[in-house]
Amino acid sequence: MTMQELQEFIRERLDTFPAKARRVTEYLLTNSSEVAFHSITDVAERLGVSKAQLVRVARMLGFKGYAALKDLLKQVLLEQLSPSFIAEGFRDMDIPENLRRLEHANIDETLKHLTPDFIVRFCEAAKNAATLYCMGWGISAIVAEWFHTRFAELGMKVILARRGSLSLSEQTRALDDKDMLIVCELPSYVIEVTEAVEKIYKKGAFVVALTDSPAAPICRHSHLSLYVGDTSPTFGSSLLGPMFAVHVLTSVLAFNLGEEGRTALAAQEEGLHDQRVYYPAYGLRY
Repeated sequence: MTMQELQEFIRERLDTFPAKARRVTEYLLTNSSEVAFHSITDVAERLGVSKAQLVRVARMLGFKGYAALKDLLKQVLLEQLSPSFIAEGFRDMDIPENLRRLEHANIDETLKHLTPDFIVRFCEAAKNAATLYCMGWGISAIVAEWFHTRFAELGMKVILARRGSLSLSEQTRALDDKDMLIVCELPSYVIEVTEAVEKIYKKGAFVVALTDSPAAPICRHSHLSLYVGDTSPTFGSSLLGPMFAVHVLTSVLAFNLGEEGRTALAAQEEGLHDQRVYYPAYGLRY
């Protein structure tokens, strides 16, 4: 069953429901990823209803209970995110046009989750942290490295932890409850990353997860999670959505740092006047 088929199945029954059950069902339709990967307690709190109400609605839809509905949603979503599933849908289509639309959708999906509240909480945590740690593995390390670069340009104390001669846990051993970790984790999820993040979370550091789905194991050990669009029919994960998020978050942070941020960017700009490195006639941008 595809997501579209599941949504049609649910909508066919919607008109017969009383108002409260209809509101719950509409939430299930529009927030399927949250329903699939969050606990029944979390969903009930967001909706302001009882867990019993969620169970009743699931049974009204024809499921044995809420767990059965949740399991089906999870199965459909994970199949939908499979690269082979996506590539299959591109057969006999206008590939350039569909790729363009898909990447635009990745940015839109990221923007949907990049709420003002998230941005404020991210910036406050970053400004208050003694040291910033950026962590990533494989393709996710590219995103973590750009975070690291932007923080360094702003004159902030930052450390990059990625696959190398030391394990991630060894690289972050000095991290404590005064620090902040930004961990980037796009599929496939890495056991070592999850284990390192869990240790850091238990030490009391503020953990921000940038990932594609609430299904990512690191979300269990994060204080703040940003879900980005990364759908790609070829390379597993697109980086346009994650990089868009990095640019927005660090740009807002630069303004929030006030005079400290302006001073750091001015110092960064000074290096652009070194004519041993840059051609002065082509504009000074970094």
